[in-house]
Amino acid sequence: MEHTFGSDSIPSGPINKDTVLTVKPLRRLVPIFPVQPDSNASVPPTGPFSPGAAPFFPFYSSNGSQNKGTGPQSRPPYPIPSPVPISSFKSPVTASRRSTRLNTLVDEDDYSQSDDFEDSYDRDEVEYGSNGNMKKPATRRKTRHSGSVSGSDVDIDPLVTQLLKSFNLLEVDIPRQADSDKDYVDRVITVYNLLRRKIGQLDDIKSANPGSNRRPDLRAGTILMFKGARANLKKRIGGVPGVEIGDIFFFRMEMCLVGVHAPSMSGIDYMTNRVSGEEEPLAVSIVSSGGYDDDGDDGDVLIYSGQGGQSRVKQETDQQLVRGNLALEKSLHKGNEVRVIRGLKDVANGTGKVYVYDGLYKIHESWIDKSKSGCNVFKYKLVRVPGQPEAFTLWKSIQLWKDGVTVGPGVILPDLTSGSESLPVCLVNDVDDEKGPAYFTYTRSLNYTKPFSSISSSSNCVCSTGCQPSNNCACVQRNGGYMPYTSLGVLLTHNSLIHECGRSCGCPPNCRNRISQAGLKLHLEVFKTTDKGWGLRSWDPIRAGAFICEYAGVVVQENVMDFDDNYVFDATRSFEPIEPVPSEERVKFPFPLIISAKNEGNVGRFMNHSCEPNVYWQPIVRENVNESYLHVGFYAIKHIPPMQELTYNYGMVRADRRGPRKKTCMCGSSRCNGYFY
Repeated sequence: MEHTFGSDSIPSGPINKDTVLTVKPLRRLVPIFPVQPDSNASVPPTGPFSPGAAPFFPFYSSNGSQNKGTGPQSRPPYPIPSPVPISSFKSPVTASRRSTRLNTLVDEDDYSQSDDFEDSYDRDEVEYGSNGNMKKPATRRKTRHSGSVSGSDVDIDPLVTQLLKSFNLLEVDIPRQADSDKDYVDRVITVYNLLRRKIGQLDDIKSANPGSNRRPDLRAGTILMFKGARANLKKRIGGVPGVEIGDIFFFRMEMCLVGVHAPSMSGIDYMTNRVSGEEEPLAVSIVSSGGYDDDGDDGDVLIYSGQGGQSRVKQETDQQLVRGNLALEKSLHKGNEVRVIRGLKDVANGTGKVYVYDGLYKIHESWIDKSKSGCNVFKYKLVRVPGQPEAFTLWKSIQLWKDGVTVGPGVILPDLTSGSESLPVCLVNDVDDEKGPAYFTYTRSLNYTKPFSSISSSSNCVCSTGCQPSNNCACVQRNGGYMPYTSLGVLLTHNSLIHECGRSCGCPPNCRNRISQAGLKLHLEVFKTTDKGWGLRSWDPIRAGAFICEYAGVVVQENVMDFDDNYVFDATRSFEPIEPVPSEERVKFPFPLIISAKNEGNVGRFMNHSCEPNVYWQPIVRENVNESYLHVGFYAIKHIPPMQELTYNYGMVRADRRGPRKKTCMCGSSRCNGYFY
């Protein structure tokens, strides 16, 4: 008698193992999703997912429960020529392992996370149709955050709806979900980060309370998955539409939302491929982020360790040729391309990582190695497909520049600021023979002839150890009761005036509410562009919402402004907000602020215009007794990879006044207007 595991129905009752003559491995160990007719091309992604996260569509079985099964130990019914013995198909039951310290869950890449995360939506409320698609529940629990100033619970559903509506993601676009483009991917990631930061700001009110860190990154991802705001639903081999080589991610959920790497924990993502009526797993992407003993120092070759058998401290058991390991082995013989994401240390956040999409690789060989503890570990040699743009190799080169080991091409001056900034700003021209921009005096600050009158009568703060929401801080109250920044300098709010601490405040210089006053925190570079004069870019990756620099120069009066001055920031112009349909009133300065950086200024003067920018500006006010000092801060709209030009929209001149002549726009974006002022 022969019985096949993985058929459309799971056998009930006891199984006589003596009668099992043939076991077809990984046919369907877990009935997660119905087999698709075109599954040889692409299939919906499967887990595993972070513990505590909601079972997102389409990662949930049609009966509403995830059955975890293990295949019996047996040899496959077909020979596979391989240096790796395929002798065991016994899968571990759990998708993650629990650390012995601090009640923390550890994923396959050694990415730790608190296990106090609570699903944003009840699992029991999710229903699935016969085709595996998620139905909208009849009732939905409110996602509540104890984040109001008064301590009452906050329903963020209206906030989510407004964000999705603003970015045209409220109505699910099925075709664009399946095969997305760059615009769609960017909108999904932008909404995710705006929502994550808003949830973090609400949670910040409770930061002094134990257990209040509720992982806004996971919660924002859960909500968007539930709402259907995601891209590239179908799993696929090869590149992902709308995602470019060199793109960066700071959260695993971002990669999941755009279809680069579906599991929010596991380092190996794979799909089921149908061959001659049989199904076999093929790897589609891997994440190498230091959780295992990988060797990835060579920019074009990666020695990748298989998954499983590892505790937080060491390799404890032999790895088995199942799940992702088997998928990598199958991909070796199939010869398919595998996406590689490298997880690198996030210098700005000592405990975090930045994930770099390094392009497509092919597996060239595999073998079994011994770990330091004597356990068997699978090793896979992946070689990068030639002809792709630089990604990880560029990061390696930049690190050599930072360390002073090598010098980048075309360097004119190692530090344009002559020591004025805490970090040097390199001046580079590898385009032509021009030796530098026209002479100007470098200054870090904005120079006033006289400050504006105070816009409020409230007192300054007395936070001797730094401002916090729980301190009943006067400056925090001027920001609506919330801290405007995270401890990493990421802006939590937008479309509003930022009240930073002034000179009369009692907080220290490193206060969290003085982010724009601390100078440059990024290694910036002024470089010669091919067609736009001098531009600005960063050696470091930049998080969405991160402070970049302010626009320094001299405050000038509107009636004496030189319209031929190419280094003017005019806050009286009309600027597009981050959200196309903002929920808040458009930002306006309390006083008209015009800055000239022609004769003196900082790196902000080199930022070029773009009709599709990656940087936006926010008004900042610092009050001192009865005086107000207004400033302009630049922040990242989205994650910006190293060496990508930094640009913002110069805005439109008011119709009621004479302005500068139109200039031809060379931004090259798909939304280019053809001109700017």
